Amino acid sequence: MLSLKGLHHIAIICSDYSVSKKFYTEVLGFTIIREVYRKERDSYKLDLALNGLYQIELFSFPTVPERLSRPEAAGLRHIAFKVANLDEAILILKKNKVKVEAPRVDEFTDKKFTFLFDPDNLPIELYEG
Repeated sequence: MLSLKGLHHIAIICSDYSVSKKFYTEVLGFTIIREVYRKERDSYKLDLALNGLYQIELFSFPTVPERLSRPEAAGLRHIAFKVANLDEAILILKKNKVKVEAPRVDEFTDKKFTFLFDPDNLPIELYEG
């Protein structure tokens, strides 16, 4: 068995770099570690941190295929972030004109959660805890 130490990063390919960069930094609150333009690929790579613990690599490419999301497809289903207060998080998202699903309650933990979507329709879960 491997001896994994934790999650290193999540890689996301976006279709509109400036829109996704704004969403992940200004709406979700990630901080920029580094931003690199890779001329040979005509691609940006943006490394993002959340509380210094988790990292997202946000990539752009000149042309990308659309993500198959619904009905459920094989592969990554969604990414989830923990929030202290789900109701406050929903208010902030709505102020930023982000559509958020109605909160639900996890039947096993009795914790509240909801879903929203990034600019490329990637499902993101917010889980209160």
